[in-house]
Amino acid sequence: MNKFKKLGLTALAGSLVASTAYAGEMSVAGSASIGIKNNSGTDGGKSITMGNQLTFSGGGELDNGLNVALSFVLDHADNVAKGFDSHSITISSDTLGSIVVAGDGTGNAQSALDTTAAGDAWDNGFTYQGTAYAAMGGSTASNNKSVNYTFPAVIDGVALSASYSGSTTGIKSTTAFAATYTGVEGLSVSYGSGENGTVGSEADLTTMKASYAMGSFTAAYSNTENDTSAGTDEEMTSFKISYTVTDDLSVSYGEESHETSGQSVDEEFEAISVSYTTGGMTLTAAQYDASGLANTSGRTAERWKLGASFAF
Repeated sequence: MNKFKKLGLTALAGSLVASTAYAGEMSVAGSASIGIKNNSGTDGGKSITMGNQLTFSGGGELDNGLNVALSFVLDHADNVAKGFDSHSITISSDTLGSIVVAGDGTGNAQSALDTTAAGDAWDNGFTYQGTAYAAMGGSTASNNKSVNYTFPAVIDGVALSASYSGSTTGIKSTTAFAATYTGVEGLSVSYGSGENGTVGSEADLTTMKASYAMGSFTAAYSNTENDTSAGTDEEMTSFKISYTVTDDLSVSYGEESHETSGQSVDEEFEAISVSYTTGGMTLTAAQYDASGLANTSGRTAERWKLGASFAF
């Protein structure tokens, strides 16, 4: 997003408990979107969507060389009760690395990687005669009290991170870590491990991802496994092929497969999309297809979406 207004304010940029004020700067960036989507089949029908969001960010450098930054997001749709969404404080330096203390919306080291290669095509509200898809289990990063640490650069092309998420009612505290290698031009390889701390259904999660760009083509693959103490294990595999027609126009095709232990039918998802960017506006068109919903043969669904998003 582009900054559209800078406010000449004095920001409180101390540590978590410091009270000394230092000169800083806050900026605001906005985004908005509109769209139409259509579900085919037994739960068919068209609907209109919209979104709006303001992101406040800024900070400054302290006398001791530390950089402190504040970020929070106003997004009514994401958090109606509180009125704002993601919020965090970041403390960083070249030698320290980066520490993010998050109250909401940041996730953890593993969940930062677990979006599928196809972009979570499964997460499109598919239903069959009112029966929803069986969502893939994830880490309990959503307990929203976490500390994420990105290590300072030690080896060229290698990025390391770790996180700790605090406990809440019915959820134990959890840890996660991740590593990403980008030492070869066009190649990115990541591995992450995390936990689900839900009492009585604890789980270990691992995510592996890889992508390689050559010319106008990019190929990506991902695999996430969710192994629970209750004995129900899941695996989500995905791939996507993208082609950049011009700097503004791109097309992609991807697939996802959700396998659950004890189920004879896997949930399968396909997505094809086109994106065009001009100025601060992005136009998108996508077609999604699903089969085996709720691990039942013959349960299929389709959805197409048209959208326009704006950054200002």
